[in-house]
Amino acid sequence: MSPEDFRDHLLDDDDRAAASHLASVTGHERHDALLVLGSGLAEVADALGTAGATLRLSELPGALAPSADGHRDELRSVVLENFGEGEGDGYGGGAPLRVLVALGRTHLYEGLGRRPVTTLVRIAAAAGVTRAVLTNANGCLSDWALGDVVAIDDHLNLTGSSPFDGGVFLDPRGVWDFALTGAAATVTNRRGVYAGVRGPEYQSVAESRMLAAQGADVVGMSTVHEALTAAALGLRVGGLSVVSDLSFATTPTNAQSVLAAAARARGTLSRAVRLMLETP
Repeated sequence: MSPEDFRDHLLDDDDRAAASHLASVTGHERHDALLVLGSGLAEVADALGTAGATLRLSELPGALAPSADGHRDELRSVVLENFGEGEGDGYGGGAPLRVLVALGRTHLYEGLGRRPVTTLVRIAAAAGVTRAVLTNANGCLSDWALGDVVAIDDHLNLTGSSPFDGGVFLDPRGVWDFALTGAAATVTNRRGVYAGVRGPEYQSVAESRMLAAQGADVVGMSTVHEALTAAALGLRVGGLSVVSDLSFATTPTNAQSVLAAAARARGTLSRAVRLMLETP
């Protein structure tokens, strides 16, 4: 299926109504990029720039308020002036870049079904967005440190589900944009495979060993369905994952320690986000 076919298949009346609501609230008929900030990463939005408009995610038709720790029911519209020097995606040298910044997301483990997990990506596509930068916090299966940022260059979908139904055959080899990943890796110095699981429980030691043996570098409970949907809709996709838990550590994992570790990454993550947004 082509991106146009996927749009016909995936976008519904709520998605289009939400895009119209965004245009009304923000004063912009369309936006260029979507940035989704994961657990404990909301402060990165402040480093990006001042919001021209702010609204609740849950005020968009079909969207829900996130319930996970470290996620906010907030969506910002940020205009970055004279941003980027390349052409393509409607960016152009010196053209303002209109970015939708979500300070939270809905997860599969919240028990609300699959569709709410990808609602924001669908709304963004309906609003004209041509690239998505997806961020998250992870459990690390490699020899990396807390606070390291990893540019995602591939994934394992171990959620037990797909964002699609029916005869929808997407080749996932093209999901993660090579140029965006490479640009971010120049500042993260880390790139690797993200294993997406349903959660909400963390991994056992045996499960961590299994995931590492399957080729995963990090593991988390989000992002994969969003990335698949965004790619299907024709968006360029970049992913950034913050090491917030060491999966083979002897100390138990809890949500508070994950959020604290994620906070260490804000400087590197902010620089990597900007590179993914500006790279032609």
